[in-house]
Amino acid sequence: MNLLSEAFAWLTDPEQWTGPNALQHLLFQQLYFTAIAVGIAAVIAVPLGWAIGHTGKGREVAVAFAGAARAVPSFGLLVLLVLLFGVLHKPEAAVVTFVILAIPPLLAGAYSGFEAIDRRTVDAARAVGMTEAQVLWRVEVPLGLPLLVGGLRSAVLQVVATVTIAAYVNLGGLGLPIITGLSLRRYEVVLGGAVLVAVLALVLDALLALAQRAAVPHGVLAAQGHAPRRRTES
Repeated sequence: MNLLSEAFAWLTDPEQWTGPNALQHLLFQQLYFTAIAVGIAAVIAVPLGWAIGHTGKGREVAVAFAGAARAVPSFGLLVLLVLLFGVLHKPEAAVVTFVILAIPPLLAGAYSGFEAIDRRTVDAARAVGMTEAQVLWRVEVPLGLPLLVGGLRSAVLQVVATVTIAAYVNLGGLGLPIITGLSLRRYEVVLGGAVLVAVLALVLDALLALAQRAAVPHGVLAAQGHAPRRRTES
């Protein structure tokens, strides 16, 4: 309990919110690396996942790649890439590390969203004369969007938590007070930094949960809302 009170006192100390390593600056760095990495990963993974889901080809390769990428230790990969890129390109090495971490959930969310669609719906769209492009953009993408946002949600949470390791290569972020506190044996600082990371992750998770809910097409929500009523009437 004493450690918690000390961590709270550290967080509310005005000195922690001023200067070059102010907590708001570290928070911005955390969000910056997260946004850049997830954005680049989305550009790579979403079109690829949609192509796999639409054509039904390449799923085994995608699953194997996603599993292998998840097994890579993030900290070891970051150190390796810093050595390969050189010390003058540490930000690039960090971004590549976080992109590799973000790709698997985004890729899985993209193709699994298409796979979850009832094939009869897709066949009906083709039967009424829709082109493949129209089937993709008017049927598959809207219906698969909730699972894609779920993949985005998972990717953001994984990356925002892992960005803390950027501080080990002097790139800032909310990991800085954690590693500084460990070095100085100031565990209230470690706890305070960990609390900030946890709160940030919870806030982002709540926002993306709302976005995932909003991504469900109105027709699907209406059908889900009417289903219990029909069971009651019968």
